[in-house]
Amino acid sequence: LYCNRKIFFIMKILFLGDVVGSSGCDSLRKNLPEIIKNKKIDFVVLNGENAAEQGVGITEKICNEMFSCGVDVITTGNHVWDQKETLHHIEKENRLIRPENLIKPSPGRGFKVFDAKNGLKVGVLNLMGNVFMKKCDDVFVEAENFLKKNTLKDDYDFLVVDFHGEITSEKMAIGHFFDGKATLVIGTHTHVPTNDARVLENGTAYQTDAGMCGNYNSVIGMDKLNSLKKFFKNKEAKKHFPANGEASLCGVIVDANIETGLANEIENFIHGGDLKNS
Repeated sequence: LYCNRKIFFIMKILFLGDVVGSSGCDSLRKNLPEIIKNKKIDFVVLNGENAAEQGVGITEKICNEMFSCGVDVITTGNHVWDQKETLHHIEKENRLIRPENLIKPSPGRGFKVFDAKNGLKVGVLNLMGNVFMKKCDDVFVEAENFLKKNTLKDDYDFLVVDFHGEITSEKMAIGHFFDGKATLVIGTHTHVPTNDARVLENGTAYQTDAGMCGNYNSVIGMDKLNSLKKFFKNKEAKKHFPANGEASLCGVIVDANIETGLANEIENFIHGGDLKNS
């Protein structure tokens, strides 16, 4: 009875970091349905802003492929408009969101509440950092305004926050700001999984960066030889393009408490490719 009761009150949320190019998309299609089944995942969020073949942006076709293999919501970041079709597609596809603090007006939305397969409501908020990123509104002002209007367990059962940012201090500050008010605050953009997954003191699961779903025999998902040429200012260097090869799917799994909407546990998740779980 205790075990059944314990399982009943847990919601399992999988968040996957930036999907990069064809290798990331291929691995997702191949592996995600089995991961969802084996890990008993109730809701899947991933960042798809690098999923296009060129390694920047996302397309309608890729969105549909991701949804068909089990993704519930796609977040984005600074590359959201790099495939121009997204400007139109995001207006009709509610499951694709962009950073809430993009300069207004911007197409689409940065927050929405979704129905999970088990009938519970999951709010997903996409934010973007201000330091070393494209110009956007003050993320801390936007976060404060958001929490004035939205409350955990009143407006949604769970809240997942994707903070797409370059620097760790911004990400950690946002994590503490949302502590006790979100289920998960997870960083994206830098493509390297950080070893700091933990539940903060007021119950919010946190990791500074989820890593990427891409080939790690690369430079953050891009072809390593071409990237070296770029760093050495070699005239033969081409525009960055994704590395081929087997991708590692990187992210976190959160055991969320249905009663409180907060996290019981967070687990670093890595599947396949060059990286391994520590």
